[in-house]
Amino acid sequence: MAKAQMLPTHVAVVMDGNGRWASKRLLPRSAGHRQGAKATRNIIEACLKQKIKYLTLFAFSSENWQRPQEEVQAIMELFLSSLKNDSKTLHEEGIQVRFIGGREHFSGQLCELIDETEALTKANNKMLLNIAIDYSGRWDLIQASKKLFKQVQLQGLDIDELDEDAFARHLSTYPLPDPDLFIRTGGEQRISNFLIWQLAYTELYFSATLWPDFDAKELALAFASYTKRKRRYGLVPEQIES
Repeated sequence: MAKAQMLPTHVAVVMDGNGRWASKRLLPRSAGHRQGAKATRNIIEACLKQKIKYLTLFAFSSENWQRPQEEVQAIMELFLSSLKNDSKTLHEEGIQVRFIGGREHFSGQLCELIDETEALTKANNKMLLNIAIDYSGRWDLIQASKKLFKQVQLQGLDIDELDEDAFARHLSTYPLPDPDLFIRTGGEQRISNFLIWQLAYTELYFSATLWPDFDAKELALAFASYTKRKRRYGLVPEQIES
């Protein structure tokens, strides 16, 4: 594993490949999601051990509602069972859990468990775990724009004060720093409407491994790739070195 001081502070992950993992084994897609949930717990533990400060997981996109109803129902039931079974453990490990995305489509029971988990873990500081559900990057930009517009209306914010920092303060990930490393499993090479604003200067890493098979060793490969990169932010190499 790479040296701790060289590891990313904020890691964002698109956990792709559950359905294909199940299909390869002639299993229902729900079996892939259950196995994927186990992989998620393992990766959370691996990041905690490596002292990753922020971890953002793309669990369910706004577009995923268009999937077959039985698959969506299975995913919602998995969310419920995971929150019931894992919230206490995450709390005991010192992990703060936040959920980003819309909530109007969720059942009252799921919303209640989300609120309870956030309240239970609010004071924890070993790692902040962001779980993106019913989330899309475009939704995030729109809701941030609406909040900023209300601030202009109600507080008379001057137009010259509207800069990148002012806008970023209204994104769902605030006050977290932007991700240093983006990981997508499953072989696809796109961000799929995830953290559109926040990924502007993030290092991208794509793995062919399907999410249920993505483990601590695969995570180490992603971290090793990250440590070899030079992040320039528009500067020339000589400026970075100096």
